[in-house]
Amino acid sequence: MDPGWSPDSRWITYTKQLRNRLGAVYVYSVETSRSVQVTDGLSDARFGSFDKNGKYLYFTASTDVGPTTGWLDMSSFEHPVTRSVYVVVLRKDLPSPLSPESDEEKIAQEKSEKDAAASAGAAKTPDAKQPGATEKPSDRVEPVNIDFDGIGQRILALPIPAKNYQSMLSAKTGTLFILESPPGLGSLFGFDQLVLYRFDLDKRKVEKVLEGISSFDLSSNGEKMLYRMGPAWFIAATAAPVKPGDGALKLDELEVYVDPRAEWSQMYHEVWRMERDFFYDPAYHGLDLKAAEAKYRPFLDSVAHRADLNYLFQEMLGELSVGYLFVSGGDAPEVKPIKVGLLGADYKIENGRYRFDRIYDGENWNPQLRAPLTQPGVNVRTGDYLLAVNGREVRSTDSVYSFFEQSADKTVVLRVGPDPNGANAREVTVVPVESETGLRNLAWIEDNRRRADKLSGGKLAYVYLPDTAGGGYTNFNRYYFAQIDKQGAVIDERFNGGGAAADYIIDYMRRPLMNYWVTREGEGFTTPVGSVYGPKAMITNEYAGSGGDLLPWLFRRAGIGPLVGKRTWGGLVGIYDYPQLIDGGSVTAPRVAFWSPDGKWDVENHGVAPDVEIEFDPEAWRAGRDPQLERAVELVMEALKKHPLPTAKLPAYPNYHQRQ
Repeated sequence: MDPGWSPDSRWITYTKQLRNRLGAVYVYSVETSRSVQVTDGLSDARFGSFDKNGKYLYFTASTDVGPTTGWLDMSSFEHPVTRSVYVVVLRKDLPSPLSPESDEEKIAQEKSEKDAAASAGAAKTPDAKQPGATEKPSDRVEPVNIDFDGIGQRILALPIPAKNYQSMLSAKTGTLFILESPPGLGSLFGFDQLVLYRFDLDKRKVEKVLEGISSFDLSSNGEKMLYRMGPAWFIAATAAPVKPGDGALKLDELEVYVDPRAEWSQMYHEVWRMERDFFYDPAYHGLDLKAAEAKYRPFLDSVAHRADLNYLFQEMLGELSVGYLFVSGGDAPEVKPIKVGLLGADYKIENGRYRFDRIYDGENWNPQLRAPLTQPGVNVRTGDYLLAVNGREVRSTDSVYSFFEQSADKTVVLRVGPDPNGANAREVTVVPVESETGLRNLAWIEDNRRRADKLSGGKLAYVYLPDTAGGGYTNFNRYYFAQIDKQGAVIDERFNGGGAAADYIIDYMRRPLMNYWVTREGEGFTTPVGSVYGPKAMITNEYAGSGGDLLPWLFRRAGIGPLVGKRTWGGLVGIYDYPQLIDGGSVTAPRVAFWSPDGKWDVENHGVAPDVEIEFDPEAWRAGRDPQLERAVELVMEALKKHPLPTAKLPAYPNYHQRQ
């Protein structure tokens, strides 16, 4: 809502989302309890803020935010948004703050007269330190009056470049602080590289104040600024240049005495209150919250550790019978992890040694998928023995991982060779990675893609979607459009971790062929270009949930193709924005839930059943087969056989000069 007070505390400005999903700036009168919409609703207006002089109201507005208003929809990803900054002149009798400035020099006499008048006034004004000179706040602040008639014509654009501003606050009179999210930082990523600007209305000048911060706020008088940079907090004056590092708050040595049992009791009640206030169903799935709170209250007396409290929360909140009700964190001892370096390989034990059974390829041009053993010059091969690490002999009776403690992202020397006795051994230098998950996932994707290609005779694309957030968006954009030359596709969403509503993926998969284009040289093309026009199938399993539940539901609803595999997890509710518990712990209360256009509650606690149910057979998997993938390929190939892609024949070129 971005609320903000006027200097006289008689008005509140705030943002309200309209039915068109755009924001409008409103002003509310405390005296009359009446709200008035200030902006027209045809742009996304936000961050209303009164000037300290009470004459102006500032706000930002965007006319390109439209495609991003579906905050849950994947189709809102990666659309650039810019906001401009505007000022509202609140009274009809006030001049524009942007009127052209006179270029004439002011004469010295005018200055002398002003100085004399100021001196005379000072002589008549009692010293603030003298008795009876106390000044009340009401004496210092003039009433803020607003003429709403024709106010839209008193909205002016300030000379501030349009950027993706995330917040804006007014400091001293005529001074604005505006926080920008630089290009490349979207809603999927953390905002820890924001840039703060200061705008001076008198000078009509914008200057950069800070960069690399994550948040900021201003004191009520506008003289001080609180901001966060990394894990640290700082306080600085708003009028002076800000030097990063100055004004750091020394919080490391702060200590607070707490009574754990008193906190646990407060949090117990707080958790039930959060469910009461945020849970999407006002009837709480039929659960009597007060009775449930009383039922579990006696167990609180037996809690002896913060982990016990989380266990109690999990048990009692399970009565709501809903997914995405998470319990985590709290004031508990932290165990420092020991990072173990990994080589991106599988081992087998032979001849009393560890032998490389599989070496995983990476994308060594991609920092997130660096494979230690496939780097240039390393040349470790499948079948080599791992003989020593940093000079320490490695035997099969040792834990191989014990040789790589604290070695992630550090240089390690390996001795490897084709013989267990060390003959023909060689030394190589590698840099182990902290996690192999990305390498193993890439190998699984590539194995499946090659398998689908082989089973279909090169006719089908294979696209894996690990989630419906950043990973799924990236994978779809990379793998789907790289295979639009295929005749059909298998979309694999097994183990999908969810995220957004993947309407973007569905929209692209159902795009029909509209027309053809021909060019003088090279191959012709179509509209749209980015589409696989042939049949498709989607593979699901019991580990796909949330957005991974919705994706196959949408796939079926859109009539794109059959679902193959197992029923999905069944957790289609949403969570966002909850108060933190007093000791830093957290509990969620699902506050958005899915229902169908048919007027039915669906998916949650039910999942999405496949059209063709196929078990993932571990024995077949160990033998190098994937029954779910094989069946999906088979179904698409059958559909392709029944409904082959049309073969378009180029018509004869027109001859507009041929005689009739």
